[in-house]
Amino acid sequence: MRELLRDISATASFNRWAGFEVVRAGGGECELRMPWRADDMGQYGGFLHAGLIGALLDTACGFASQFSVNCLAVAAGDEFVAVGRVIKAGRKQIFTTGELHAVAGGDRKLVATATTILVPTG
Repeated sequence: MRELLRDISATASFNRWAGFEVVRAGGGECELRMPWRADDMGQYGGFLHAGLIGALLDTACGFASQFSVNCLAVAAGDEFVAVGRVIKAGRKQIFTTGELHAVAGGDRKLVATATTILVPTG
């Protein structure tokens, strides 16, 4: 599963630019990692831009047809880890949740959460 998701992610130029790496996938969960680049990923005050927060969570949760993001703290760190989990998979909709953590000095801090609704295509 991890290799399949890596291949899919690699087809998206945005994901390649951002440096999304599929770290783990399976059992209804996917974990992505993205290194921090201060020169082109920051917003006011030098924190991770909320657009990238949304993109990480959307991708980790499975390319959502609908998603909402709650920013809980400023996103500052050396890298960012997004984890998406399937909550309930039905025939017409799949419900997921996601978390984004900032990693600095080996410590993880929860900075955002997401909920999504996916529509199966296959």
